[in-house]
Amino acid sequence: MIVKIFEGREDHIRQKGDGGLHLACNTESLAGAVSQRACVYSGARVVLNPITDALHLVHGPIGCASYTWDIRGSTSSGPDLYRSSFSTEMKEMDVVFGGEKKLAACLQELAERYHPPAIFVYSTCIVGIIGDDLQTVCRRASEELKIPVLPVRSEGFRGNKNEGYKAACNALSKLIGSRDYQPRHPSINLLGEYNVADDLQFVKPLFQEMGLEVVATLTGDARVAEIQRAHTAELNLVQCSGSMTYLAKIMQEKYGIPYRKISFFGLQDMSNALREAAKFFASEEMAEKAEEIILRKSREVMPQIEAYRAKVAGKKAAIYMGGAAKAVSLVRAFQELGMEVVIIGTQTGNREDYQNIAYLIKEGTVIIDDANPLELRELLIKQNADLLVAGVKERFLAYKMGIAFCDFNHDRTANFEGFEGMENFAREVSITINSPVWQLALKRAGCAGRGSQLSSMQEVSDDIKEPCHS
Repeated sequence: MIVKIFEGREDHIRQKGDGGLHLACNTESLAGAVSQRACVYSGARVVLNPITDALHLVHGPIGCASYTWDIRGSTSSGPDLYRSSFSTEMKEMDVVFGGEKKLAACLQELAERYHPPAIFVYSTCIVGIIGDDLQTVCRRASEELKIPVLPVRSEGFRGNKNEGYKAACNALSKLIGSRDYQPRHPSINLLGEYNVADDLQFVKPLFQEMGLEVVATLTGDARVAEIQRAHTAELNLVQCSGSMTYLAKIMQEKYGIPYRKISFFGLQDMSNALREAAKFFASEEMAEKAEEIILRKSREVMPQIEAYRAKVAGKKAAIYMGGAAKAVSLVRAFQELGMEVVIIGTQTGNREDYQNIAYLIKEGTVIIDDANPLELRELLIKQNADLLVAGVKERFLAYKMGIAFCDFNHDRTANFEGFEGMENFAREVSITINSPVWQLALKRAGCAGRGSQLSSMQEVSDDIKEPCHS
């Protein structure tokens, strides 16, 4: 066993080279293990929230709306209604007598005040428990208000974040196909691109320069009208496969639109995304333009990336992501920086995802599914990691251990996509790893037995608490 873990978690951690990489995944989190996963409602909200001109109403207690307020660092080039978080604020009396009348009244009031082109209504745990008929209330409101009012069934007890993605995709599928449009050029949709930290401005123009029309982006900086016409595109490029492959399959079956899984992170993956689009349209002119863009943009950023590479080469990185697509891209990006990945994990990866990951990593690298803080802490010490790339929930674990941290989550404020994004990422990694603050932190070599064979979580906890006497 790599580290001491909770009973029932044995098959969720594997080390490449230990005789097999059969990894348990796609299972419910172990009760009491404090999984890093988010709830169903959170998964649905992160997919739909970037639709900038839509109104988002949470049917549940006020805490649910507060939890996901401004949940993504998605930016807008126009409307900002999406940055408001509305709630029916269900209380004790609503739980006892039902909240359907309150929901209907809220929909009426919000529509009159903001005149949104569409409203998404999210049901949280308590709504599923008391049995409010969300579908009927939304259907009646849609008929009265003459706009789409879309129910998003996202009660937390239905599963994990993956179920939230499906709930969001089902809601989007009801919008798609309801508006006529005729693209003027070879056309694509960008699925799973959420315009976090204004990423889209570093990606979308590259496809347009190739002669492609981006009909819709789902859902970064999106407008309801754009999503309604998304069925007219010829190809779907799926960036975040964990959240949007389900919708891509729906569109393929319903409208005959093929899809390709791509990534906009890292020089190699961004280049491959441009080439994949050109290959699909079988245009020699488009392929030549793609190569011209790749060469030009690479020349612009390579001197800076090489300078940062010299400062971080040989360092060890740990990756823990929500979705597997980002984790795979990060492995390639660290290879470009000359760094070694010693831990890689996801919250929602499936068997195919982990097989792809295993193909990319070196022997000795640990793969972990649905980790909890105790496992992550022990693995970070055992694998001697210099950097943890993860989300906001893992930030403070790294800081307490004196390990450099890079936020790669959906609430980040730094652009990491496209060619410029890789330069920004290299800079961020170099700055955090080489920060002088770590000279003031606990020295793990003396305090926590860096590289030692720790046998229990209690040992790790005690070591970290001990003052350093080096």
